[in-house]
Amino acid sequence: MKTETLAHTAIEPGILYFGTPVVLISSENEDGSANLAPMSSAFWLGWRAMLGLGARSKTAQNLLRTRECVLNLPSDALAAAVDRLAMTTGSDPVPAGKVARGYFHVADKFSRAGLTSVPSETVVPPRVAECPVAMEAVVEAVHPVADDDSSQRGGIVAVEVRIQRVFVHEDIRVPGSPDHIDPDAWRPLIMSFQKLYGLGPQVHPSTLARIPERLYRGPDIDRARAVTSRRAG
Repeated sequence: MKTETLAHTAIEPGILYFGTPVVLISSENEDGSANLAPMSSAFWLGWRAMLGLGARSKTAQNLLRTRECVLNLPSDALAAAVDRLAMTTGSDPVPAGKVARGYFHVADKFSRAGLTSVPSETVVPPRVAECPVAMEAVVEAVHPVADDDSSQRGGIVAVEVRIQRVFVHEDIRVPGSPDHIDPDAWRPLIMSFQKLYGLGPQVHPSTLARIPERLYRGPDIDRARAVTSRRAG
């Protein structure tokens, strides 16, 4: 490969969404109804997740008020359902910033997406039946983002949530294993620069995959086991 083809060029893209899984966050509105919102600013560390959200969004407001949610992970087969939620908001009236981008209010997000809500086990917001992965979670901390900049202060938050239950469809589990996801069967929906993609096949053997997953198990799993079902009894 010629050296000149490897040269970098300085650019200033408006966003830096190089590709992350889509998450449908279900949360509880003030009237007890369910909100469902797609996002992709999320990453996981053990049984914790960091969620980057606009502080004035309906999802952020619900999470800060109720301290719980469900992180539903759609497969690439659900791209059309996810796209039906694009440009919608549970906020009424619609915030000015979202009006400028063309957003409109939708009260029943599940119906809009054509998805099915099912009762959760440890939190109030429902799970999405069609999503192959659904993780019930509680808020542990809220971290301000860009708080050093007066023009951005208060606009973005990173919400740290702790997972209490992980539910999956049987067809993405490793056969014969109780707790392992088969990465060749799990096809997450990926967002890259506002466009939706699927995940391709494995491109190279992973040295990291030689480490048994059990060696990563942390204390949050034991803590989650101690959480009782809201539907018990």
